[in-house]
Amino acid sequence: MKMELFARSPKHLPIFKYTFGASGPRALIIGGVHGDEPEGVIAAQGVLAALNESFNYALQVIVIPEFNPEGIMNKQRMNSHGVDLNRNLPTKDWSPIAAKERYFPGPSAGSEPENKALVHLLETTPLDLIISLHSWNPMININGSGCQPEADILKKYTQYPIEPDIGYPTPGSLGTYAGKERNISTITFEIQRDIEFDKISKIHVPALLECLKQTEKRTRS
Repeated sequence: MKMELFARSPKHLPIFKYTFGASGPRALIIGGVHGDEPEGVIAAQGVLAALNESFNYALQVIVIPEFNPEGIMNKQRMNSHGVDLNRNLPTKDWSPIAAKERYFPGPSAGSEPENKALVHLLETTPLDLIISLHSWNPMININGSGCQPEADILKKYTQYPIEPDIGYPTPGSLGTYAGKERNISTITFEIQRDIEFDKISKIHVPALLECLKQTEKRTRS
């Protein structure tokens, strides 16, 4: 495992990324984009712990378990600038208008340091799969081609429905930026809100680890 400083939050809190493997297909698992969705953080931390204990995959895995440390500390959706990081990415449909205050997209597209680092990662590191861990209505939202095999595994473990549309506009989101606009296989894994954390460890973490076995089968171009 290689641990690196990925970025710093607006208040200079460190954001770490953990990299496993050196060759093969490459997957990114990211948690804590919204600080009031601890389920995603628990799932990402569980994957990180499991990979650190035993990594025997023929692929590369990047884990960023706490993308929005300020939001996590304050138990709020946004970072300390009051920006929804999943509405701030520089998508073609980015808009400065928010449907609600909690969706504030920032003063400009890609303005936040967390997303500047994420955009740089996506521009410099070819990825075969992205799984962004959230919690809301249970759902496996897929964007970009090639997601179906991994989505099927998540459904097998959780019985969550697979949906190509989350049900409302999400300008500035990772699903749009990476999946729709760059055709990177991107899954927004919406874990059941307020589920017991031990269930995440017993169900969702094994599901994610099984996904990685499927991703091993991808052929790098």
